[in-house]
Amino acid sequence: MHNIAGSMCLLILAGIMNASFSLPMKFVRVWAWENTWLLWSAFALLLLPGTLAFATIPTFGGILADAGGVVFVVAVCGAAWGVAQVLFGLALEKIGIALTFSIVLGLSAAMGGLIPLVRLHRDKLLTRDGLVSLAGIALVLLGVTVSAMAGRMRDRSQHTEARTAHFGVGLLMAITSGVCASMMNVGFSFGTPLSAAAAAHHANALWQTDAIWVPLLAGGAIPNLLYCAYLLRKRKSIENYTAAAAGRNVVLALAMAVLYGIATAFLGDLGPVVGWPLFMSLIVIVASVLGVWTGEWRNVGLRALRVQSLAVLILVCAVVVLSRATL
Repeated sequence: MHNIAGSMCLLILAGIMNASFSLPMKFVRVWAWENTWLLWSAFALLLLPGTLAFATIPTFGGILADAGGVVFVVAVCGAAWGVAQVLFGLALEKIGIALTFSIVLGLSAAMGGLIPLVRLHRDKLLTRDGLVSLAGIALVLLGVTVSAMAGRMRDRSQHTEARTAHFGVGLLMAITSGVCASMMNVGFSFGTPLSAAAAAHHANALWQTDAIWVPLLAGGAIPNLLYCAYLLRKRKSIENYTAAAAGRNVVLALAMAVLYGIATAFLGDLGPVVGWPLFMSLIVIVASVLGVWTGEWRNVGLRALRVQSLAVLILVCAVVVLSRATL
């Protein structure tokens, strides 16, 4: 990162927005999870990025047609990330905002930062910047581990068998989601020819990375939409769209999409090696605060809160360490 201060400001804004995007889901009434997630997927992953790209990148359709194999690889990475999003949404219901964000995004940060580091900067692995990046990624993993421990303590303190069962399933979903979610950053690093093509067609530098986001997010939309359609049919929850609270819920789903879109725009091309784990760590920190604010840690005792606070502190240290790298 050449402009450290500017990049950090963008990362902080993106982290706040991304950590907050699922917050409106807590206020949805009557609808099942799939009702909200279907609209969010359509708005945030297809409609908004596609509209923005065609509005800001000249001859965008031609760029995609000429890119061929690159678009396919990016879309496949997006599809893997889409599977992660489905599991992420389900984990939110089972283990809450704070833990889901901590585990999913922590694993995504570590793997998503490590793969581009090896692929793009293998010669710098043993240099000062490479070692600093590796140390920061290790701190992210440590922070996630401590956060998972805090979540287990929180769950035990509530003394409910149902929540204990849900915790195990939710934890497995979150871990799998974290592994798949790292494919977004991998896809972004493979998609740099698309942003280069947008630059060659005189797109504004602010919008050039939209050429990558469109196939990446479109690939991610497919698993989300298919799974939601399956649940709508299985549970007959499509009828919820005609409920009295439908209008309010649509607004909340759109709010989720807008928050997610703003976060994506702020992320831009801040660097697949350092920027990604920084971004993920900041999201976890904000999500942990939101988890406390929305009552997920109410009546769990000071010990669990202290362990979660330690996890956040470790992630703050990871942010500081990663900000010192310049890959």
